[in-house]
Amino acid sequence: MPKSITIVGGGLAGLTLGIGLRKKGIPVTVWESGCYPRHRVCGEFISGRGLRSLKRLGLLEGFQAAGSRTAQTAQFFSEKPLFPARPLPDPALCISRFAMDDFLACEFQHLGGDLHSGARWQGTFGESIVRATGRRAEPVAEGWRLFGLKIHAREVTLAADLEMHFVASGYVGLCQLPGSEVNICGLFRSATTVPDLAKTWNRWLSGAESSVLHSRIADAQFDNESFCSIAGISLTPKRAINQKECSIGDGLTMIPPVTGNGMSMAFESAEMAIEPLLSFSRGLASWAETQHEIARACDAAFTQRLRWAALIQKALFNQVASKILILIAAKSPWMWNSLFQRTR
Repeated sequence: MPKSITIVGGGLAGLTLGIGLRKKGIPVTVWESGCYPRHRVCGEFISGRGLRSLKRLGLLEGFQAAGSRTAQTAQFFSEKPLFPARPLPDPALCISRFAMDDFLACEFQHLGGDLHSGARWQGTFGESIVRATGRRAEPVAEGWRLFGLKIHAREVTLAADLEMHFVASGYVGLCQLPGSEVNICGLFRSATTVPDLAKTWNRWLSGAESSVLHSRIADAQFDNESFCSIAGISLTPKRAINQKECSIGDGLTMIPPVTGNGMSMAFESAEMAIEPLLSFSRGLASWAETQHEIARACDAAFTQRLRWAALIQKALFNQVASKILILIAAKSPWMWNSLFQRTR
């Protein structure tokens, strides 16, 4: 009888890992404090290696059937366009987290997984326990507090499938979803705590009055039920090998949202954890060996990606450096493709 695995956190990484293990016949329990379906602060598009992970895991067709759209182009803006829309080096998949999380939760249960939603894990982390709980609140770094906002809207016309708008305090991404919906998601920084985000989100997400972003959403019809926010974000890269717990996805580390690679890393880390956990469950490896193998694989896959993403994130919050970086990318298709590939 194989040993059971407990996954704490039923987000993208946790549910994907649970599905992969159930397909191998391993008993799995997932604990998730929230309920499904739900909206999450998320750019809502998948690119790079994450799509290949989904295909290998047999989930890509399910995502497409759940309601998704292929993104082919991207464009960057300050107050005005910085350069024309460009083809993405590889197509991305746009899908709402509301649909995505619900599909994964249903698929996990369909495969016989034991899902405890609306229930917080009360145990400790140790043998056979995997942390997939998403981001961890961290102390304020360098005097800045990072927070994210997200809302869906209609009556928003985009010039590209993906738009990135740089504003004074951060950046806002617009992503074309199925059914004429657009996901509007931003990361911002503030020197002080920002109260009442549920009331002031429009000011943060709208940009300056003279900006393209402001005109984009001036007549938008917002889905207020989709609004959500998150604070206490840490984007300091972390190595898996230094973690005391077996961690995947955002529970391991977060990549700056500007790269659009957070969801891909969740799927990739889940996929890399399946075979080591399978060996442990069948008594072929110790828990220490299993945790080390998962950590080694994650570090090999993500370390360079996280370093490049951290450099880009730092540049984007510096007015001079951001203009130089964007101008170089605008004039050099090679640089555009290189930055895209290095963060994926």
